Amino acid sequence: MRDQRTIRATYYLESEIEPERAAAAMAGEQSSGTFVAVPGESPELHKRHGAQVVGVEPLGDCRPSLPSRTTPEKVQAALVTVEFPMENVGTDLATLQTAVAGNLFELGQLYACRLQDIGLPEEFVAAHPGPAFGIPGTRRLINDVEGVMIGTIVKPNVGLHEDQFRHVVRELARASIDLIKDDELMTDPGYLPLQRRVAIATEEIRAAEQITGHPTMYAFNITGDLAGLRRRHDLVVEAGGRCVMLNVPVMGIPAVAWLRSFTAVPIHGHRAGLAASMRAKGLGVDYRVWQQLARLAGADHLHASGLGSKFYETDDEVAANVRSLLEPLGSTTTPVPTLSSGQNVTTPGPTYAAVQSTDLLMLAGGGVAGHPDGPTAGVQSLRDAWAVAVAGVPLAEAARSRADAGNRALLHAVQKFGGA
Repeated sequence: MRDQRTIRATYYLESEIEPERAAAAMAGEQSSGTFVAVPGESPELHKRHGAQVVGVEPLGDCRPSLPSRTTPEKVQAALVTVEFPMENVGTDLATLQTAVAGNLFELGQLYACRLQDIGLPEEFVAAHPGPAFGIPGTRRLINDVEGVMIGTIVKPNVGLHEDQFRHVVRELARASIDLIKDDELMTDPGYLPLQRRVAIATEEIRAAEQITGHPTMYAFNITGDLAGLRRRHDLVVEAGGRCVMLNVPVMGIPAVAWLRSFTAVPIHGHRAGLAASMRAKGLGVDYRVWQQLARLAGADHLHASGLGSKFYETDDEVAANVRSLLEPLGSTTTPVPTLSSGQNVTTPGPTYAAVQSTDLLMLAGGGVAGHPDGPTAGVQSLRDAWAVAVAGVPLAEAARSRADAGNRALLHAVQKFGGA
């Protein structure tokens, strides 16, 4: 009997042959089909284990998006939906990725292949714990701060030695910021090893809390060899650290799941490397799919890029990323959508208008450190910018009004970054 629990995957395909035939070839390749008939390949086996094409939406002719062994002038584009019996996959995340996003990208008759969306059975979702902390747990660790959480990145991202690093962390922690994080490039270099970085940062954060009364979370980058992952996590936790960071596309979804199995602190999921499998519209995996896998694996924070970003995604695409993170996924805890890249006081307004939520973490490098009056004013200006965005007050008007009342942080940020 065929498993009625199905994994439903939607793909954008381009092919020289009819879309229905191309989709059937892909479905066979990713389930019970073989290139050459072999003994045991029975109709009963295909009926039980074969992936089935359940929808084809032709999109017309176009030029091929991808190179292949041949170069036709025109190919046929289509959206196709394929159902995989859950029996083929079980509940393993790596096997799921192999089934829905494995060898199919290499098929020569496909001139585009992109996984656009995925629907997972309840049993599959329920088999994974999801984030241990997510939005509520992260807020709890920073004194239930209200509104958008404000964070930043240690810059320069590499090359700082101990005294320089200490100075940067001290300034940021005393600015009452919610989160400081390592850059994705900063792991465990000889000139500033993770162990020393953890010791310095936790010392400075504890000292700052005595002054400000505000706890700051530091996301220490523990990306590196898999064998040392637990050791690096334990190093952070034993020193009193409140968060660890992993470059998820580099380490892989199973590494996140393993870290989730023993983590005592939130996992800050960076997306470094994701665009290699996401940026080309005719190839790879859409963010909407990737974030579901990362969430099920246990990431508590997930980078979604940012509106007005220096990166390639449009504002509409970034907003869709954020909304996908805020959508329910079974009973799992909702992760923190993390905004980054070029964030400053000009971006809360359009961001709030697009996503209508303050359950976000905004990472602003220059938006904090580049404030004319220093990091404390930088953090305050961002909190102010979010408050006026939620209130629906024009940024320039609010900046002038607050300056008249004696708070010039927002006005000076607007003068620095624009928005006047």
